[in-house]
Amino acid sequence: MGQAGQEADVWVRVLLQEAPPAGVAVGTPEGEVRLRPVPGGVWAEGRVVDRLVLPGPFRLEGRSYRGSLVVLPSASRLLLVNALPLEEYLLGVLPVEMPKSFPRQALMAQAVLARTYAISRLNPQAPYDLCATELCQVYGGMGVETPVHREAVEATRGQVVSLPAEGTPRAISALYHSDSGGMTAASEEVYGRFVPYLRPRPDPFSPRRAWEVRLPWGRLSEALGLSGKGTPPPGEGFSVLKRSESGRAYRVRILGKEVEGPEATRLLRALGLPSTLIEEVQPGPEGVLVRGRGAGHGLGLSQWGAKGMAEAGYGYREILGYYFPGTFLSELWVR
Repeated sequence: MGQAGQEADVWVRVLLQEAPPAGVAVGTPEGEVRLRPVPGGVWAEGRVVDRLVLPGPFRLEGRSYRGSLVVLPSASRLLLVNALPLEEYLLGVLPVEMPKSFPRQALMAQAVLARTYAISRLNPQAPYDLCATELCQVYGGMGVETPVHREAVEATRGQVVSLPAEGTPRAISALYHSDSGGMTAASEEVYGRFVPYLRPRPDPFSPRRAWEVRLPWGRLSEALGLSGKGTPPPGEGFSVLKRSESGRAYRVRILGKEVEGPEATRLLRALGLPSTLIEEVQPGPEGVLVRGRGAGHGLGLSQWGAKGMAEAGYGYREILGYYFPGTFLSELWVR
């Protein structure tokens, strides 16, 4: 494993999309290349290959990307994978994960987390390491890059959040969300397992934004796989039966069905609730009105909380140390 100074050797592979059977057109420095999946591989301008690498920068559906495009056949589709150096990848991540109006120290904390997240997901045995959507980290390519975000990436170059370990430090699961609502969540609420650095912590710099969502009874029935859209009996509509240490809904009863822990979290988020920090539930003839605060799963760093800490004078090291207790910053290592 390498030490600092080898970070330029670290590349990531980002799945941009799965091209449909009809194929896709890619713009390269040499001109447009049309691709489509065929039995036995990839059809590219009259020839069939088992895989294809197109040099960059390239354009795909109106967006420009650094690095190269690796085209891999997958059933009746094509996997379009952007392979590029880690630090260049971050230039297309940071602007869509945190606004440039945020303080420099908050942006630096986000840059370190985005780098850590990518490093922790490197998997040479898989066809790609990351996706380009919010299921991983949102990645927008060259078109979203800004000087402010570039400066934050370069100022933290090679730094990752790690756990102490024998030999090489181990990158943490670098999770973040928008607004904790005043208290971060515990890993058990989302994963169902204990993670020492993902603990519930007061987040005094969180804006604690309030929200309210109206859920028709029919929508709740559909989400639970039930029939019937009538008004449920009192107490059977929507109730929070137990809260977690962070104050989030941990066990709920909806239309007579009880769910708990990560299952409850997934259900509530799938219903469109911004978070599971539910403060009030008001049932009515047509449905239920749910009020709460915060946005996101609540694990790890609160982006708006980090903004508040930076505005209060805290540096990015202190911000990361607060949201991930027991961790430390280390220089990038490579396999």
